[in-house]
Amino acid sequence: MADYSQPDYGALLEFYQGHLETSVLPFWLKRGIDQEYGGFFTCFDNRGNRLVSTDKYIWSQGRFIWLLARLADLSRQGLVHQDADTILDTARRGVEFVDAHAFLGNGSCAFLVDRLGNWKESVPGMGFDTSFFADCFVVLGFSEYARVVRDVSVLERALQLYDWIVQRVEAGAIRSEPYPIPPGHHAHSVPMIMLNVSQELAAALEGFQHPRSGEVRGRAWTYLETIMDRFRQQDGTIAEMIPSDDSLETGVGTVPDTVLRRHVTPGHMLESMWFVMTEAERAGDKERIRQAAQVIVRAFEVGWDREQGGLLRYVDRTGQREPQGAMVGDPYESLVLETWDTKLWWPHSEALYSTFLAYALTGEQSHLKLYELAQDYVFRTFPNPDRTIGEWIQIRDRRGEPLDKVVALPVKDPYHIIRNLLLLIELLHRLTLTAGRPEDTKTTRGDNPASDAFRPTAPPA
Repeated sequence: MADYSQPDYGALLEFYQGHLETSVLPFWLKRGIDQEYGGFFTCFDNRGNRLVSTDKYIWSQGRFIWLLARLADLSRQGLVHQDADTILDTARRGVEFVDAHAFLGNGSCAFLVDRLGNWKESVPGMGFDTSFFADCFVVLGFSEYARVVRDVSVLERALQLYDWIVQRVEAGAIRSEPYPIPPGHHAHSVPMIMLNVSQELAAALEGFQHPRSGEVRGRAWTYLETIMDRFRQQDGTIAEMIPSDDSLETGVGTVPDTVLRRHVTPGHMLESMWFVMTEAERAGDKERIRQAAQVIVRAFEVGWDREQGGLLRYVDRTGQREPQGAMVGDPYESLVLETWDTKLWWPHSEALYSTFLAYALTGEQSHLKLYELAQDYVFRTFPNPDRTIGEWIQIRDRRGEPLDKVVALPVKDPYHIIRNLLLLIELLHRLTLTAGRPEDTKTTRGDNPASDAFRPTAPPA
């Protein structure tokens, strides 16, 4: 019989419950709720010392709703200790704020509003409808809220917005601030977020036995295939950009030598792969789980800073260094080259969950070792040493020191940290209920995944 070096699931569960409830949640439940006008504050400085703006990015509003709904759900299950009714009431007011103020006349969502909900241009002269990501996160938040409170009207609102997103994506008519897609390219971020959104909406629809649940679930698989068959490269990385000209499309092949096409984003590789693994586990597809787990290993191979520790924001596809290649003059190139060696909060929280999920689904010790590597770095680096503030100092330089600059939006966003803590809590709770070894949780009964002893049911976000 194999000799497993198995972590103490119960101890890890207690650790993540404690970190969530004593270090992270108090910051957001005290400072992040707009009790007067509804919605949520996220424009704090990097260290959490002050609220720098009461503006509200709809991107973050939708994400905050998701977090609250899931937090309430876990509170009802006894996995965290919060007042579920109070949390859901806060989420409800968030839904009402977004529903009343975010939607534009064309059916899309504004990217930015002020505290009262008046539309604002994030870039003067560019209009209000500048990011389909805002729409996507509203669908995520509304779907999870509808699932938890059984509100079919909010679910139908999410479905209507989803249909409009799909229509624009298929027509190539999306805008994607704060990361505009360079002309002549397809971006991994599009099928990635659409897989995520489709999974989340499908889970809510299935809970209502909605007639369109199968259709949306099928779209999720289509987006999964796009990621794994077109953006996954022969070297095991996920290309962040590929040519939009089908005659140049490489799929599982070689990315041409420009900065745009050579750079990879380790954090996106990790996040995207746990979306893939979740959907593949549901379908009982062991091969897709294996492929995704290999990508996770590759993300560490190319993205882990062997000198300073931690995951670099962007790297060359050969790994461990500044992205190489010719420049075409797109502003996104400047972002890549100016911030490639920063250490950001979100890839590291994604690393915690993706590696542990890969371990749970495969039983491979290599994934457990990657998890342990990430956990050691994360909790030495990111939690705020000032416990009166709490949360994480989210933006760090290569050495791990606080870096007080804007890297995308001028926000301090709770989404990635709290989401991955909640998902880890759910995962570890399930593992404590199984026979105890990863072997008992691997996808070995794939003909009927619903009968598996372990099956991650938490929809990705």
